[in-house]
Amino acid sequence: MTRCVLVTGASKGIGAAIALALGLQGYEIVVHYRSDKAGAERTAEGIRAGGGACRLIAFDVADRAACRAAIDADIATHGAYYGVVSNAGVHRDNAFPLLTGEDWDEVIRTDLDSFFNVLQPCVMPMIQAKRGGRIVTMSSVSGLLGNRGQVNYSAAKSGIIGATKALALELAKRNITVNCVAPGLIENTGMVVEDKERVLDTIPVRRLGTTEEVAALVAYLMSDLAAYVTRQVISIDGGLS
Repeated sequence: MTRCVLVTGASKGIGAAIALALGLQGYEIVVHYRSDKAGAERTAEGIRAGGGACRLIAFDVADRAACRAAIDADIATHGAYYGVVSNAGVHRDNAFPLLTGEDWDEVIRTDLDSFFNVLQPCVMPMIQAKRGGRIVTMSSVSGLLGNRGQVNYSAAKSGIIGATKALALELAKRNITVNCVAPGLIENTGMVVEDKERVLDTIPVRRLGTTEEVAALVAYLMSDLAAYVTRQVISIDGGLS
């Protein structure tokens, strides 16, 4: 039976690279997007060009009811997911005194609340399928170290780490692993680097990471080789943390 994996935020950046990598490894990918349908279709085209199978799904990860409706309908039609990569997120950076309530709420609702909104509808069908499974969440070096100008983002990404560790304990006996990946500074993710040389000086390997490198780590965690890896937070940041 083909293993199906939902990847949220798969229209660009890290999410697109993860969806493509998993699709090329034989997983059937559910390519999620919120509004960038063209980007999601480009991801799907790449998967199909490599001989993979996929389908698109659209919802706002910050909208609990929309998540539930879309995921329930997809599972009812196609069956439980074997894996979920909870990747979709936003950032609204500013110094803390200048953060607005909207800046705080949007990041918390999109980056942290989506842990519940996306995963909660998926978990019971995974358990009932009795085939084991894989859940990978995406935190950040900001969630481990904190980062100037990202109090809201750091709070959300730290919360994901705690939630991941707790869920891993609940699902371990079901043969469902739950792990967290914490990327550092990654190319082609919409990140704005104002002083690249100064930023590179803070990274021991002296370069930015690539989306393909992050995707390869997620692909490992999704594989059978990672069956004994759970409740871990794995940094991929060139030694930054």
